[in-house]
Amino acid sequence: MIRKLQSGEYRIYSRKKDPKTNKRRNLGTFPSLEAAKKHERAIQYFKHR
Repeated sequence: MIRKLQSGEYRIYSRKKDPKTNKRRNLGTFPSLEAAKKHERAIQYFKHR
């Protein structure tokens, strides 16, 4: 899940909430939406390897 921050950057969050904190994990912050999407594709690729 990618969300835009007030600073203008984009952050990737996990899809599931962390049971301990009940919040989504921060999986990285990127300067552009394209960079965030590229990294999210890499995450999905390695999740299924």
